[in-house]
Amino acid sequence: MGLRGYLLKRLLNTIVLVVFVICVNYVIFEEIPGTQGAIALLAENPKIPPETKAIIIAREETRFGIRCATNPDGSGVPCPIWTKFEHYFISMATFQFGRSFQTGNTVVHDLVNTGRLVNTLTLLGASSIMAIIIGVFLGAIAARKRGGLFDSSMVTTSLTTFSLPTFWLGLVLIYIFAFLLHWFPTGGVIPSEWTSSPAAFPSNFFLQIPGRAQHLFLPALTLTLFFYGGFLLLTRATMIEALSEDYITTARAKGVPERTVVYKHALKNASLPLVTAVALQFGFLLSGAIITETVFNWDGLGLWLFNAIGSKDGPVLQAMFFIVALCVIVANLAADIIYGVIDPRIRYE
Repeated sequence: MGLRGYLLKRLLNTIVLVVFVICVNYVIFEEIPGTQGAIALLAENPKIPPETKAIIIAREETRFGIRCATNPDGSGVPCPIWTKFEHYFISMATFQFGRSFQTGNTVVHDLVNTGRLVNTLTLLGASSIMAIIIGVFLGAIAARKRGGLFDSSMVTTSLTTFSLPTFWLGLVLIYIFAFLLHWFPTGGVIPSEWTSSPAAFPSNFFLQIPGRAQHLFLPALTLTLFFYGGFLLLTRATMIEALSEDYITTARAKGVPERTVVYKHALKNASLPLVTAVALQFGFLLSGAIITETVFNWDGLGLWLFNAIGSKDGPVLQAMFFIVALCVIVANLAADIIYGVIDPRIRYE
């Protein structure tokens, strides 16, 4: 099977997984009680204009299958289970997630236009890059110095940070760097002066970078400390195995510099499990970001999801569950394709 056939096979598997995720997502929210009550809260939400409340409620009741028709007495006629699933499947497949019960805006609007998506991508991107770089670099050195003081200290430190709850780690960093040292703010995405006084908000994006970076540091450090340990331990384990191979012994016998042996030959061949780990970690990052964004009041998808849980905001929860699963599926598809680029020994079969 060639590359084209392999990609087609993986794409079909991905489509099957997406359909399965939609089905599981539907069952989960079909069994969750309180949807009717959450929709009823729209009538009491002052943020939604009164003239549009009835339209939004009717649309959401139809989308959830609560009302397919109206009886003469005004009561709703529930939709059959298959009709409800059909409405749900089409909505998820076309990214029509409905309107948020909290704001009355479409979920896509609250996801993109409010800046939450950019804020979360910034936080996860910075922490992921730092965790991968630090974990892989220290893991390779620990494997090279196996059994030594550096190896023992790195393994102990990584296990410790990986075992600590993210909320506790975040609170400790806030106490040290915000309350004791006053180096960084306690939370938020931008300085409070910018929100209280629009005139103080820098119009030039480059002038915003120092203020945004100062608020980004602590939450990004929290996620980095939590996730780098997994990459360190995995890199160490795979590197120890790679350094014991015959081709490494041959390279050393030929007089190849040790730095080249470790980082060019051994690390390259030990990187396949790391690709899988990075892909799988992509979904877990957002779960860690939910707690971290809540602790630091970081206005991103994690905090949005946390507030949606408390408000029983069904459309937001459905959208976020589906998006997280979709990101993991796409990341694993990308990992399978990257395998062949990293290791030419792999054949698309």
